[in-house]
Amino acid sequence: MQHGPAVRRRKLGAELRALRTSAGLTSGEAARLVGWHQSKVSRIETGASGVKPADVRLLLDAYRVADANLRELLLVLAGSDESGGRHHWWHAYRGVLPPTYRDFISLESQASAMRTLETSVVPGLLQTPEYARAVTRAAVDGLDDERLDALVEVRLARQDILRAQPPLELSAVLDEAVLRREVGGPEVMARQLERLLEAARLPQVRLQVLPFTAGAHVGITGPFVIFSFSHTSDLDVVVLDHLTSSLYLERKEDLQAYTEAFNTLRIHALSPEDSLDYLAVMGDGA
Repeated sequence: MQHGPAVRRRKLGAELRALRTSAGLTSGEAARLVGWHQSKVSRIETGASGVKPADVRLLLDAYRVADANLRELLLVLAGSDESGGRHHWWHAYRGVLPPTYRDFISLESQASAMRTLETSVVPGLLQTPEYARAVTRAAVDGLDDERLDALVEVRLARQDILRAQPPLELSAVLDEAVLRREVGGPEVMARQLERLLEAARLPQVRLQVLPFTAGAHVGITGPFVIFSFSHTSDLDVVVLDHLTSSLYLERKEDLQAYTEAFNTLRIHALSPEDSLDYLAVMGDGA
């Protein structure tokens, strides 16, 4: 397990190596094309050193990569601040967002699909403003009103990716505890249940409730997120969120294990249709 930036360097390097190979070039030939020493190309490809977006552009041009979406994704992994596709709006909040959160948002903004298991709270992409405020206040100790407002703004701005073209495809399994935990009081929870019902009816959202009657399950150890990218599965990553940081798992074995776990959870959860009915009943009783 590694922190986001290290994972991003390694994933970027691996993708650049694959593109070089597809172009029929050795690392020495690639270095000569862009006017570098071969060792620089090797360090970039192994993730041993960071790489500037401008250098990534040089390599992509040398490898004749024309796919605009793939180029943008790789530039984001290199830390590009340029707007394109889904705008990098979060840079306006650099003063209030920790690096690990900014890294998470940048991956989320470029992902084509997101699978998530939540065991305690409603996923951030589906939270109402009032629920987001209550959760943020509880999770981050000692927040003043100005910073709290900014963090809630960020949470709500992230939700735009569900309305983008194309939208992020969200598949969420919610443990029943998420729905039973009264965050912010009865009125806040009643509105939050309405919001979940609205979201569950969207074609890009698949929401399933994992009832208490399912008993012990593979997700009992904690929540997780799997990001997938339409251009290459090699960039897929699992994110585990902790109190003070996020950890990223990139090995194929880890991705396979969490993918299988998520598929198992979906089998044990209520179907999307039954989950809608379940939420409706809960909403009526809220």
